[in-house]
Amino acid sequence: MRSRKIALAGLALALLGFTNEPAFARLKVVTTLQDLASLADAVGGDRVETFALVKGYQDPHFVDAKPSFILKLSHADLLIAAGLELEIGYLPPLIDQSRNGTIHPGSPGYLDASTGCDILNRPIQQVTRAMGDVHPYGNPHFWTDPENGRIIARTIAAKLTELDPAGREAYTANLAAFEGRLTGKEKEWTAKMAPYAGTKIVTFHDSWPNFSRRFGLDIVGHIEPKPGIPPSPTHTLEIINLIMTDKIPVILVEPYFDLKTPKFIAEKTGATVLSFYPSVGGVPEIKDYFALFDYNIGAFVAAMKGKA
Repeated sequence: MRSRKIALAGLALALLGFTNEPAFARLKVVTTLQDLASLADAVGGDRVETFALVKGYQDPHFVDAKPSFILKLSHADLLIAAGLELEIGYLPPLIDQSRNGTIHPGSPGYLDASTGCDILNRPIQQVTRAMGDVHPYGNPHFWTDPENGRIIARTIAAKLTELDPAGREAYTANLAAFEGRLTGKEKEWTAKMAPYAGTKIVTFHDSWPNFSRRFGLDIVGHIEPKPGIPPSPTHTLEIINLIMTDKIPVILVEPYFDLKTPKFIAEKTGATVLSFYPSVGGVPEIKDYFALFDYNIGAFVAAMKGKA
């Protein structure tokens, strides 16, 4: 009987050894963007469980606040937001309704991902509604520069270590691995974009100042006359003339905007309309932060070669 109990105990221990579950409780991390979830996964590894409120194919400025989001936030150990008021239209009410005091701004479980990042287009005058959807603290699409991605990853690692000191070694090792891979990929991306340095482009929305500065592109116009304002016939004609005069080869369009006007402009000018994805998950192939740049840079290079 005793030997049978020992055998059963041994079997139980063996089965425990084969479980995929860690011997610790994962930190529940909710992010506003899939980009931030990807970075949290890279740094947190198997010590975190992430959920992104906004999918990569959705406009991050306008989000339907689902009741399921409240449940996710109510159980979150950490909320990571882009900040710069990108989420101002939907996130504050969700946080309040979650009744989770640890994730309110200023609390230990809240992280503003823009902290320490290089933020462009900070207004030098008072922002009014007449200026369109201008963000008073600067352009909120800062993660489209991989060097800002590096800063965000470091900030996430520090916050995870603060919340989970036992994971310090894991977070440090994961961050080092992420940074090492990012350094290599940046060299690759820069080399691919180098032949097109100085290329003038038009974009639909003002999503790309960080990307363009990092990779040497020159944004000379937007299809929106002002951020968040639909294109008017007069402004559309101005963009057509600009593209014709400057021989602009491509128009970058985010996945959540109507292609009618960009395609009309392309028909009149010969420019190529190129779907460009600001976030992880914009298409199934963009599975993580590295794939975001691989995909967009690959598409841009292919479009430019097609113009040769």
